[in-house]
Amino acid sequence: MGSGMDGEMADHAIVAAGLRKRYRDTYALDGVDLAVRTGTVHGLLGPNGAGKTTAVRALTTLLRYDEGRAEICGFDVAGQPEEVRELIGLTGQYAAVDEQLSGRQNLVMFGRLYKLRPREARRRAEELLGAFGLSEAAGRNAGQYSGGMRRRLDLAASMIRTPRVLFLDEPTTGLDPRSRNQVWDAVRSLVSGGTTVLLTTQYLEEADQLSDRISVIDSGRVVAEGTADDLKARIGGDRVEVVVRDAADLAAVGDLVSRISGAVADVDPDVRRVSVQVADRVTALTEVVRALHGTGITVEDIGTRRPTLDEAFLGLTGGRAAEDRKEVVR
Repeated sequence: MGSGMDGEMADHAIVAAGLRKRYRDTYALDGVDLAVRTGTVHGLLGPNGAGKTTAVRALTTLLRYDEGRAEICGFDVAGQPEEVRELIGLTGQYAAVDEQLSGRQNLVMFGRLYKLRPREARRRAEELLGAFGLSEAAGRNAGQYSGGMRRRLDLAASMIRTPRVLFLDEPTTGLDPRSRNQVWDAVRSLVSGGTTVLLTTQYLEEADQLSDRISVIDSGRVVAEGTADDLKARIGGDRVEVVVRDAADLAAVGDLVSRISGAVADVDPDVRRVSVQVADRVTALTEVVRALHGTGITVEDIGTRRPTLDEAFLGLTGGRAAEDRKEVVR
């Protein structure tokens, strides 16, 4: 049995402290700390080059980190790799199925590799084919599958053994919305059965939908952590927004909204919108509507809005686009 890094972390399936990995003059991981509670989904977000995939490879024993410590279910990743591998599943960014075999044969093969008895491997294969909507295509060679179907088959293969900890590295890349929802349902089902999931994704909606907690990683470091609502709150709370018909009214509406809220309003002439952060969105909205009444200003839209996870992500990572980062330290 693993000794555990800290008694207080006994209810965590994944724990990492000070992980560093260096490539020449660049740190792909620069002191990553991570704590993932058992039976939850933990999102790992960051632009390309932030270190997400490097972190996953390090935690799954595929890459030896230079400094720090990591444990999976109490087993030391560096010192007890065989024990760790018995507990985990991994789905990478690209499908790893055998295109010469049928979907069913692929899953049975993976089941046998995981040391399931032949009958159990076949039973588990049929369960997963049904769960991922692949039953009708089960007898076709995987090479004839669409990209989305191959992705679902790859995910099914990683779930053959119902791992205690499952690492999903951008699992729904290239999938259509329906296929993505099927993957989400499968992940939720696993977690309800006790599996812990570490999820990296480029889809902010995916993290928002699935993750109990989220760590934002940038330049090899965790720069923020919390629930989706926590991260949204980091860049500001609720806002009142007013869209006017005539751009000439923007200044007047901006002054009115600023006076009511006590904060400086943002004015966007391109979309004829005035917005401001407020403490009590219902009260503020009511006061703005009342103040606008009788002014003669034509309002096309008015309402309240909360920050999106996309906005939080861009704010926390400095707004850098994915294509601006170097793939070498991804």
